[in-house]
Amino acid sequence: MTIQANWTEVLTPEGAMPAWWARPDAPRAAVLVLPEVFGVNGWVRSVADRLAEQGYAALAISTFWRTAPHLEAGYNEAGLALGREHRDQVKAEQLRADVAAAAAWMQQHHSADGLAHKPLGCVGFCFGGHLAMLAATLPVIAASCDFYGARVSTDRPGGGGVPTLADVPQIPGRLWCFCGDQDPLMPPKELSAIQQALAAGPGQRHRFLMAPGAGHGYMCEARSDFHPEASAAGWGAMLQLFGEAL
Repeated sequence: MTIQANWTEVLTPEGAMPAWWARPDAPRAAVLVLPEVFGVNGWVRSVADRLAEQGYAALAISTFWRTAPHLEAGYNEAGLALGREHRDQVKAEQLRADVAAAAAWMQQHHSADGLAHKPLGCVGFCFGGHLAMLAATLPVIAASCDFYGARVSTDRPGGGGVPTLADVPQIPGRLWCFCGDQDPLMPPKELSAIQQALAAGPGQRHRFLMAPGAGHGYMCEARSDFHPEASAAGWGAMLQLFGEAL
């Protein structure tokens, strides 16, 4: 399988949004990748590339493009502080608009790949996981994976309104939330709230997956909390969902 991977730009009503585009020869479907607070760095690009190796066209979008379009912060205290500074400037409706623009870009500009009429998946990590829950409310998203998206039970990007978790009943597709039971950023109260919200959904469309012994960021090989077993299980479950829904 031949994979093409490169930087591109997605035009939105507000301007050009940088994105990493990884595409196999004949994609089975497309997936949006929403990055951690550290930006579309090497690891996030590798996620898109690995999805392409599994047959999915993957677009990793810069969720901070309005304030830091090419952010690639390091996995350290300074990088975390910088990322959080830009995180706090993201608004929920801006994110939804960006996801809609990215979906339209893939479907309209790559119709030759057969993506125009295929369902779309989404996966996000850390703050990107929080955003993946928001993205799941859009009709264009058929399946979304939220990896350790903290503060969904208490906060909403941009402030105001209800916490993001309150939007779960509006999700038309499927949402799987992945959390580590040793995550200091997601206390038991939040984990319980997420589990209850997903369980209240109709049928078996949503799932809550707890990773034993895993902390925050356990999917990422570049982070100190990387957990090989939990990461492999998370990757496998994500592919299972996309295989079923996309």
